[in-house]
Formats: sequence, C-alpha cells, structure tokens
Amino acid sequence: MLTESEGGKQARLRAISSWLVARRPLIVASNRGPLEHHLTPDGRLEPRRGAGGVVTALSSLTRTVEFTWVAGAMGEGDRRVSQETPGGLIRSPLPGHRISVRYVVTSRRVYHKYYNIFCNPLLWFLQHYMWNSPYNPNIDASVLDAWNDGYVQVNRAFADVVLEEAKRHSSPPVVMLHDYHLYLVPKYVRDAAPEALVSLFVHIPWPTPRYWQLLPAAIRRAICESLAAADVVGFQTLQDSRNFLDTCEEFLPDAQIDQVAREVSLGGRRTRVKAYPISIDVEEVRRIASSTRALEYGGRLKPVCGPKTIVRVDRAEPSKNVVRGFKAFGMLLARHPELHGQVNFLAFLVPSRTHVRQYQRYMEEIDLVVREINTSYGKPCWQPVTIFYENNYTQAIAGLKLYDVLLVNPVIDGMNLVSKEGPVVNARDGVLVLSETTGSYRQLAEGALGVAPADLEGTMQALYQALTMDDAERHRRAELLVRRIEREDITYWLCEQLQDLAAAL
Repeated sequence: MLTESEGGKQARLRAISSWLVARRPLIVASNRGPLEHHLTPDGRLEPRRGAGGVVTALSSLTRTVEFTWVAGAMGEGDRRVSQETPGGLIRSPLPGHRISVRYVVTSRRVYHKYYNIFCNPLLWFLQHYMWNSPYNPNIDASVLDAWNDGYVQVNRAFADVVLEEAKRHSSPPVVMLHDYHLYLVPKYVRDAAPEALVSLFVHIPWPTPRYWQLLPAAIRRAICESLAAADVVGFQTLQDSRNFLDTCEEFLPDAQIDQVAREVSLGGRRTRVKAYPISIDVEEVRRIASSTRALEYGGRLKPVCGPKTIVRVDRAEPSKNVVRGFKAFGMLLARHPELHGQVNFLAFLVPSRTHVRQYQRYMEEIDLVVREINTSYGKPCWQPVTIFYENNYTQAIAGLKLYDVLLVNPVIDGMNLVSKEGPVVNARDGVLVLSETTGSYRQLAEGALGVAPADLEGTMQALYQALTMDDAERHRRAELLVRRIEREDITYWLCEQLQDLAAAL
C-alpha cells in the first residue's frame, strides 16, 4: 500500500494551514499554552517552552503559520508579562515559533476551583469511568460553587480573551479549542461572534450518557449545549463520538441527532462530530531515541535487562492499571518457574497529581505489589521488577528501545501515545500487549496482542505468548505497527482537522 511520505504530509500541512489563515485569522485556545514565563531569582522574566500533550501535538503548527494561542496564566511570570505587555499580545521569542500568545488571567481562588475541584478530579475521573459510583462523587455545595465560581468563570474569561483577539481582525476567526477544560467556551464565543468557525477537540474519553448522569442535569445540559454550538467536535475514537451523539440525544430534547452522518442540529446550527485519533511526531521521537543522552541511558539500563525484558511507561495513576499489570506478571512467574531469572520487568513511572489522595494511595499499592513480587521470586542475582520513579522522557524512550514486550493495559485511555512511541523506536521486534480500552487499540489491533484491562489471567497469558513468540511472527507484527503509526502520525492528525475546517468555510 502506498502511503504519503513525511515530506508530503508536511507539504499538505503547510498548504492547508496557509490556505486557512489567508482567509480567516486562526486562534487556538487551551488550558496550558506553548509558552511559559518563569521568574528568575533576580526577578527577570525567562520564557520557556510550555509542557503538556496539547502543546506537543500542535508544535508543528506553531512552526508553520502565524496564529494566536490563548492559554491560562500558569504562574506569576505569566501574570506579570501579561500586565506589562501593551494589549496583552505577546510575540513568542522561542526559536521556531511563528505565533503570539495571550494569557487568560484569573484570580488564584477562581482558578483553584476550576482546576483542582471541578476539572481535576471531577471531570477527569468521570470521563475515565474512575468513580466508585455508590460512594463517589458527592456533588455538594463546594462542587456546585466550583462549577459556578470556578469552571464557568474561567471559561467565560477564556471566551472573553478569544473574542478580544478576534476584534483585531476584519474577518471572523477560526477558533480551535482543546479539551475538557474549555467545554463552555464554544457557546460563549458563538453567542458573541455567530460567524466564527469553532472546533473543540476532546483529548480524553467521552463516557456513555448513563455515566454523565452522575452530574446534575443543569451541568451536563450546559456542557452538551455548548459543544453543540461548535461547528466541529472532535474525539479520539469512533466510540467516543458515538457516545457523544447518544449523550446529546439523551440530554438535549430539542436537538436532532443523525447517527449515520454523525451530526447534531440545534437552534438552526449543525455540528459535525468526528474522530481524529491523535498520534506522535515519529521523526522527533526517533531523533530523541538516537540522541547521545538516550544512548547513555540505554547503556545504564542494559545491566538491569534480562534475556527477555518487559517494559511499561506510564503516569503512576489509577487509570493506567499499573497494579493489575504487575499482578499479571506475578502470576506469570508463579505459573512458569522456568522464566525465573530469564525475564526482567522495567517500569518507568511518572508521579502524577501527588496532592490527590487517590493517587497517593495508588502509588502505595504499586510499591506493595512490587515488593511482594521481588520478595517472593527475587534472588541475590535477579530482581524481577525495577521501577524508575521520575519524569524523565529521554530515559523512558531509551527503555522503549530495549523491550521484548511492551505492556500497555490501562483501564481506559483517550489514546495512549506510549503504544505508538514504543514500536517506532524499539530495536528488538518487541511485541505490544495492548488493552482493548485504549483509544489506540482500533488502529494497532492487527499488530498487537489485545487484553481486557481487568482480565489478569488473560494478561498473564498474553505476556507469556509475547515472550515465547517466534521471531518471524514478532517481526511481522512489529512491521505492521510501524507502518500504521508512520502513516497516521501527528501531521496526519493535524491535516485531517484543518481540512475539515477549511471545507466548512
């Protein structure tokens, strides 16, 4: 099958984005932005590249065309530069950037309610099916206050800055919004700028209507009405898009839902509902994997690898299902003593939301199950599990080069980019064991071994199958994965969205 070359995709991205911005100004908005200003000890402002998945996903666009990115002020440096810059429009000084940035400045109290009470954990947990519904969540006065005086207020502030930026231009803007932090912005923008072209991409799963019913009717209706004010709403998977259509059908009685065309019509406006599986910058990931620093890490990691090596790379949080993965490995060692001393499990775990008690408890559970495995099966010359607790992306990429088996078994994931990073850098025809509830499963199923996330026995058997698979089958599967990931990379993801927006003009 002929596939578009990387150069061809980059040319397509330049052509589509240039065509679009020649006709309409482009405004991107997300909670975290591509630029952060940090205060140095001597009081100077130091610009740095922003962090986060959205920033990484859109990095090629920041180098391709000029546009304005609206983002939340993350710290005192962002607040200060916003106040000191006339008009609040900051030209990014970072190498390669062709963009400007506007910060959304809200009070720390309001932002705390918005982010730490409503967005995280409430929406994040809800959309990952992580609530223990007989007990949690409990929507009390503090949560309703966080909605009204946190989430609503910050979303209004984002919309105000977007609209302020739009007024600088003579034609209505294209507004690309990102993720669950900004669900109310589409309607605020639409009400004030009816001719704007608005999209919102949801980076996390979208659950079924039954699960959304944990939230009060007024909240879930406000979210659905706002998203139905956008021209395009994008999701990671077809299943997420179907769940959204079902949710609108359930909670918006005045809307017309077309499940075949995947459209929502409300108030005379039509919203297209699309699936855009996010991906990775293959060339950039490979560049990091071949860097001097990664090669140094690889040299340090090889002594803790075994004749066969299982690797996982994850944030240390409940949705990633780390404990069940280790339990399945413990069952493997119990069932197959011939593997003792022959298989090492390396886990690269990034501490996540350490201020949230549920996450603290989960870290404790991880430590407990690893201690049990190492105590039960370890020997002076062999420790079955080695954990690296740190946020060290280059070291993790170095580890991905070394796996014979990559275990990716989250309870649910919007996409899971580790499942795409691993195959494109791995040097051992490693086998991917992949949860069927990851967003990436539909794309990668042909080359992976699928598992149900709660199925310990099935996960154990998949690990054994992967470890004992013959070389020809390993190579066949590895090639399938690489071809699919190369074909549908991050540039392809961006082009698909921009093409749909261009078609809507």
